[in-house]
Amino acid sequence: MKIKQFEFNPVRENTYVVYDETNECVIIDAGCFYPDEKMELLEFILDNDLVVKHLLNTHLHFDHVFGNVFIEERLGMLAEANTKDLFLLDKMSEQMKMFGFPHETAKPKIGKYLNENDIITFGNQEFVVLEVPGHSPGSVVFYSSQGQCAFVGDVLFRGSIGRTDLEGGNFEQLIDGIQKKLLPLPSDTIVYSGHGPSTTIGYEQRNNPYLR
Repeated sequence: MKIKQFEFNPVRENTYVVYDETNECVIIDAGCFYPDEKMELLEFILDNDLVVKHLLNTHLHFDHVFGNVFIEERLGMLAEANTKDLFLLDKMSEQMKMFGFPHETAKPKIGKYLNENDIITFGNQEFVVLEVPGHSPGSVVFYSSQGQCAFVGDVLFRGSIGRTDLEGGNFEQLIDGIQKKLLPLPSDTIVYSGHGPSTTIGYEQRNNPYLR
């Protein structure tokens, strides 16, 4: 498994392209906002002859879906996400305005709904979907036991957790989900977050003040 990480837009959102020797890939949280960011993502895919099999969203906050319409238009790929976050797309313009972004933008479409224990396959890889709500009602994690990694969106950060003060957030639910779904994973599992550096399950077990 190979992972290309991009850091996009003023909120420094992490977008991931995950691929292997078959050249099949998935895009996770296409947060490219500016035209040059969108082209950077597309050119990486084209330059490496990658075939996009899935456009995945850990959740549907606006900074994680900025690039979805672009991918839909250029590659014909609709996003996959949890249905509990659909209300966020209806409020996308409102949220963008609140955070000072230009808010006249097309609403992304969802092509498939993801649920607990769904299996996502591409190339010789597979992800298991884990529902871990609390940052948003529909937050999910993509876990690869084969790749020893998890793409967690804004559920868990190095030394911290996702904010729970936005609509649909729930602190107790988030902590419970992390404790039950993520901390039991092998301690050397690499955690790829939606913002900031990667970490490991073991590091968070030992050092995260929210999880003690």
